[in-house]
Amino acid sequence: MTATTLDRSAAARPTPKPGILDIAAYKPGRSKAEGVEHPVKLSANENILGCSDIARAAYVEAAGKLALYPDGHANILRDAVSAKYGLEPERLLFGCGSDEIFQILNQVFLEPGDNIVQGAHGFAAFAIGARACGGEVRMAPEKNLTIDVDALLEAVDARTRIVFVANPANPTGTWIPASEVRRLHENLPPSVVLVLDGAYAEFADDPNYSDGIELARGSENVVVTRTFSKIHGLASLRVGWGYMPQAIAAAADRIRLPFNVNIPAQLAAVAALGDDEFQARSLALVSQWRPWMTQQLGGLGLETAPSMGNFVLVGFPHTPGKTAAEAEAYLASKGLLVRAVGNYGLPDHIRITIGLEEHNRGVIDHLAAFLGKADR
Repeated sequence: MTATTLDRSAAARPTPKPGILDIAAYKPGRSKAEGVEHPVKLSANENILGCSDIARAAYVEAAGKLALYPDGHANILRDAVSAKYGLEPERLLFGCGSDEIFQILNQVFLEPGDNIVQGAHGFAAFAIGARACGGEVRMAPEKNLTIDVDALLEAVDARTRIVFVANPANPTGTWIPASEVRRLHENLPPSVVLVLDGAYAEFADDPNYSDGIELARGSENVVVTRTFSKIHGLASLRVGWGYMPQAIAAAADRIRLPFNVNIPAQLAAVAALGDDEFQARSLALVSQWRPWMTQQLGGLGLETAPSMGNFVLVGFPHTPGKTAAEAEAYLASKGLLVRAVGNYGLPDHIRITIGLEEHNRGVIDHLAAFLGKADR
């Protein structure tokens, strides 16, 4: 027995394994503001339009099935996703949000001492899952808040098992073109899994962008993940899916928890997938107001990262009275909740979800007042 094991067995109470208490817990966007009864939540990149009426009706109808276990393989949803995107159903994995898929992949591939590589401002769930498996997390420097393929490759070594890339990225909204994704893949060892998190893929409208599905289709080491939380507005139901080589899907399915996607979630997701009109409205809102927000924030003298998500990341000066933390608090006092991202190594920034017209105009008007530019 190791010394660590002996120390834990002699403890006065159960002791978590080494490393667990060193993991920073995930910090969600705020949902409350002191003194404000019904604040507008622009802190979690939720769909401001809510969800499809068809999906809501499917959820309500599912209330008659609450006594039943769900189909563990989510076959009704598997068939719908397969048909929608032209994917082989046996290469799909479904999870309680795409977060669970990241966790499963970490469990499948990481032993203590192995590592994952991600960008310096990468999504927190990647690292949480890796550290829980005793893995090392390597944060590759980014250029202009954007994934740097060369930096990712430089961080890879013989113990690297997974490279995580959110494209578009959260919390920055930045992205890399299909050519850079291909270059990254071509230069990775074939033993390393490249995970392309496409939570915001539907909002990416540049012709040089690719969601990675075609790359995954012809590769043995590429996984693409998607979620129903953003474009489909089903964040509370926690439904995510991954498309991957069949060998990886088969391995992951061995440790996937039974019945991990519940019946109401499956049925609502199937309905949402078929509501093209709701998806189009959601995209149109972001396409209209994301550039407007970027232009208006620039007019206030604030820098924004070039976003292809349903949000914008905004930088603030260090000047006392005009900092990001003070801006977040000021907006909250006005009933507008935005996201502080200091836990992502961005203490001088806030992330703002694209809202309805009145929300977006309110954010700009209040920031103008905060910065002393109300009469601009």
